[in-house]
Amino acid sequence: MEFTINQIAQLLNGRVEGDGSQKIYKLDKIQEGSPGGISFLSNPKYEPYLYTTGCSAIIVSEDFEPQKEVQAILIRVKDAYSGFTRLLEIYGDSKTTQLVGVEEPSYIDSTSSMGENAYRGAFSYIGKNCKIGNNVQIHPQVYIGDQVTIGDNCVFHPGVKIMKQSQIGNNCEFFAGAVVGSDGFGFAPQSDGTYKNIPQLGNVIIEDDVSIGANTTIDCATMGSTIIRRGVKIDNLVQIAHNAKIGEDTVIAAQSGISGSSEIGRNCVLAGKSGIVGHVKLADRTTVGANTGVSKSIDKPGHTVLGFIGFEIKDFLKSYAVFKKLPLLQSKLKDLEKKQ
Repeated sequence: MEFTINQIAQLLNGRVEGDGSQKIYKLDKIQEGSPGGISFLSNPKYEPYLYTTGCSAIIVSEDFEPQKEVQAILIRVKDAYSGFTRLLEIYGDSKTTQLVGVEEPSYIDSTSSMGENAYRGAFSYIGKNCKIGNNVQIHPQVYIGDQVTIGDNCVFHPGVKIMKQSQIGNNCEFFAGAVVGSDGFGFAPQSDGTYKNIPQLGNVIIEDDVSIGANTTIDCATMGSTIIRRGVKIDNLVQIAHNAKIGEDTVIAAQSGISGSSEIGRNCVLAGKSGIVGHVKLADRTTVGANTGVSKSIDKPGHTVLGFIGFEIKDFLKSYAVFKKLPLLQSKLKDLEKKQ
């Protein structure tokens, strides 16, 4: 990587404050920067590093006003975080080699087809009656079951498993160990205390521009489809159960769990270790905080929920009844204090 600051500003539709002819060789953290490096500032808590960083250039938002003199050259863009993300994309593209061709041993059934500029890594397997689009990269040890459809420009990193009848759109990426379409957790309790397996006959539908993290699992539906809508971003180690529906542009952080038949709206944020019980709905733009358990539907868009501590159910219900009255009790306490 070697660009002048002016060239980077042009790529990002930004404006340079200072000597734009200086050269940039690397991407740096703002707190660890050195000459020839470029970083960004979007989180205010990192602002003190702006005045001490060794980076040659820093990407900042248009409306940012420094509190002290800055030695680094500033590149002002509409949004600093988005600007630096775009720079990472450009840098990543320059370092990535487009893989094309077939490594042996690998297997594709004669009834299946792949589009142009495809890559199949060693020990990959593609089952019967699959239809796979153009520019798809299937890395080593990927398994794709029967009757799977995959759009264009998808990437399947090593060890991904796509089970039968799954439908995947365009521009999707699946990181190592992700499993799509495995059986949902369906067991019917019997009178003798045992459990009877409920056949899982549905599939998974994943729309365009979805990212699935490493070792994340998305179960097939009991009947119908588990659906991941366009633009969803899912972190590592997330469990999405049968018949769940995840709305467009929702993000889900690591170790979260979505129970069966839950419906998550558009532009929601589920922080790490959040849990959603079965058969509830979250309205659009709901934010669920870290370690939060959601036990009932959230009907109003734009709400944020936080907090959940599990203890004996009777004690919890009694405590929660008091907890809801705390604002009223506090008001009464203030009135009593005033009368003293």
